[in-house]
Amino acid sequence: MDIKVLGPLTAQERGISVVPTAAKPRQILALLALQADHVVTVPTLMQEIWGEDVPRSAATTLQTYILQLRRKIATALGGDPARDAKDVLVTQHGGYLLQVQPGQVDVQEFEQLAASGRAAHEAGDHRAASRLLRAALDLWQGPALVDVRVGSALELEVLRMDEDRMAALERRIDADLRLGRHTELVPELRVLAARHPMHENFCAQLMLAMHRAGGAWRALEAYQRLRGTLVDELGMEPSPKLQQLHHAVLSGDPRLDLTVPAAG
Repeated sequence: MDIKVLGPLTAQERGISVVPTAAKPRQILALLALQADHVVTVPTLMQEIWGEDVPRSAATTLQTYILQLRRKIATALGGDPARDAKDVLVTQHGGYLLQVQPGQVDVQEFEQLAASGRAAHEAGDHRAASRLLRAALDLWQGPALVDVRVGSALELEVLRMDEDRMAALERRIDADLRLGRHTELVPELRVLAARHPMHENFCAQLMLAMHRAGGAWRALEAYQRLRGTLVDELGMEPSPKLQQLHHAVLSGDPRLDLTVPAAG
């Protein structure tokens, strides 16, 4: 089964969609997909669907939703004598498990690529880090589970995936800066700084890219925009680290102009 959660939810078996149209079965499929090959307990599924207001008929209704999912899987399997829907959506003690092959869920592929990119970055192989992290980020087709109603469990999963995406993006940009790609990074970082006006790391990366591209005054403008937003919205000054970068740009600190490998 080929499953995608990094954007709209899709799940296909032999090219046939097994995603239900009804909201609650979609939630169940999404949660099972995110925990693929691990048991999701009945209480977790119930809390995801109904929150704190679990009806008396919840157990029976949940079994009905599981049956609906299995029927769609069975249709996609097309009567394969070697596989049954119950072998894909497995009943386990206390819950259910969606059995998939390695590499069939896009978020798992993202996590593997992002981990390899992080390891390359930490090892100082910035070219490999940039390539791996870019490949990981290219798997995203929009906000995670953008077309699925999320309850308490899925909300945490979506938050985790979004944070992982942001970390991979920051690390990929850092690798590209170390490779001397500052000029081509400026437009991307302008957009990111505008979308996340209180995100200090994006501001710092934008300042560094602008400074190295010969636009020190634009780097100072970027700092002032972020500082104004932080003061107005939170009553806070930028972090000491960002203030130090601001002073370094003001003073033309030569350490900002590190010798880097040619971009490739």
